[in-house]
Amino acid sequence: MRKTMSEEERLSRLVQAFKADSGAYADMGTPSDTDGKRQLLRALMNVRPPRRMDEAVLRLQDEYLAERLQARGVVTLADIPTLKEQGSRAEGAEILSLWQGDITRLQADAIVNAANSQMLGCFVPLHACIDNCIHTYAGVQLRAECARQMEALRAKYGPDYEQPTAVPLLTKGYSLPAKHVIHIVGPIVMGPLTPVHERELAACYRNTLDLCRKEGLRSVAFCCISTGVFRFPAPRASEIAVKTVQSWLRENPGRMERVIFNVFTDEDRRLYERQF
Repeated sequence: MRKTMSEEERLSRLVQAFKADSGAYADMGTPSDTDGKRQLLRALMNVRPPRRMDEAVLRLQDEYLAERLQARGVVTLADIPTLKEQGSRAEGAEILSLWQGDITRLQADAIVNAANSQMLGCFVPLHACIDNCIHTYAGVQLRAECARQMEALRAKYGPDYEQPTAVPLLTKGYSLPAKHVIHIVGPIVMGPLTPVHERELAACYRNTLDLCRKEGLRSVAFCCISTGVFRFPAPRASEIAVKTVQSWLRENPGRMERVIFNVFTDEDRRLYERQF
């Protein structure tokens, strides 16, 4: 009978496989502790370009990520009350939810990723941005699919093509509990906030919901698009997000079963609570 591999053994093998795959980091030392190995594996995944990986290693990665997800815990829609269930009378309260937590644990038809125009994820090792987290817990297949879609778009529009602001790109969720990821580039605020920035942010939410309608996706979780390194002021962003989604739901009755505003910080939670 084949011995079942422990999570620690699987982690150690993955670290060695990703080091060997990297070339540049093949001779790097490996930490002896579990947390150190996990951090090194994540860093190696973060910097890895989209290219073929041995199928046996991918299976090992998927098994490892499934174990990590089980340990972190899956959050289902049933675990998250609607605003109506919390006593709110806001427009769309029977469909809308506000949830503070890790979006990579959320089981929904789709989660929204605040992406950059290259659409390949964050290559900065261990960066705390949502783009990095989603790609980490989805597995390296996600970056590979993004690359394939971008290659197809460049074949159509030219070699310098980058994903425009507010144009969503749909991929599988891979090892995430969400079935799909919707990647979207939000507006970048370099100076004062302008009406153009505001229109572009509203388009991010509206176009994402249009894509959900087109693809038959009935539940979606939005992150706080553009409020991180893209520097869109969070108070105004929360107002635009809520008003745009409420307007879309009014114009498209029965199209969505649940729309979740996902926040991570206490301050963002308070900003959204003021909208309801």
